[in-house]
Amino acid sequence: MKQNLYEYLTGNDYPGRGICIGKTPGGKKTMIAYFIMGRSINSRNRVFDPIEGGIRTMAADPAKMTDAHLIIYNPVLTQGDTTIVTNGDQTNTIRDFMTRGEFPKFSFEAALATRTFEDDGPNWTPRISGVADMRTGAYRLSILKSNEGDAASMQRFIYYYPQPLAGEGHFISTYMGNGTPLPSFTGEPLRVALDEEDPNEFAGRLWEALNEENKVSLFVREIDSATGGYEDVIINKYQAVEGQKNE
Repeated sequence: MKQNLYEYLTGNDYPGRGICIGKTPGGKKTMIAYFIMGRSINSRNRVFDPIEGGIRTMAADPAKMTDAHLIIYNPVLTQGDTTIVTNGDQTNTIRDFMTRGEFPKFSFEAALATRTFEDDGPNWTPRISGVADMRTGAYRLSILKSNEGDAASMQRFIYYYPQPLAGEGHFISTYMGNGTPLPSFTGEPLRVALDEEDPNEFAGRLWEALNEENKVSLFVREIDSATGGYEDVIINKYQAVEGQKNE
């Protein structure tokens, strides 16, 4: 049974960082969404900044950045006909493996085999990742996490959707909700209904559903399967200090 993603997010004040990939109702386009949330001043002091083929995170105000570790990275990159989206610097790991890999279609799994969950105990934030074929719409999702907070027990899950249905997607996030420590996402990615053809409308509804206090930034990409062309939408809660960039 497909869940209503907007209702799910409205009822969850802290899913953390989330990825959704799926097909639009017409079946001819792929929709990708990625958002970040934050509880600390350092986590909230961020914006999405467009770069060639994707986005990077940067400090809204570099003077207020206390620790760039796990905060500054490229959430979205494009490699050939593939869009890569993750919640950390494993985006670059995946792209690097795809670039030099003898078998590119297996590079997602090979790249993630070299990574683990984030080193931010006691949360041990999961690494969530996705790749989408910009021509066929096939996609993969992954989560690397600890076993119920035990850093000595690593768990790796990869989900492959080779023939996605129109009007359907899958959603995965870092956390199940708020807490101390934060509870990692459990179970398979949520099967959700995708009911928008317009990326701006989709982004607007997702943004509205996210907790007002904790939401930070949102990215949506809509890909035309016939051409491989795409349209990106970025929404930032905070405004970057003019003239300052994080390289």
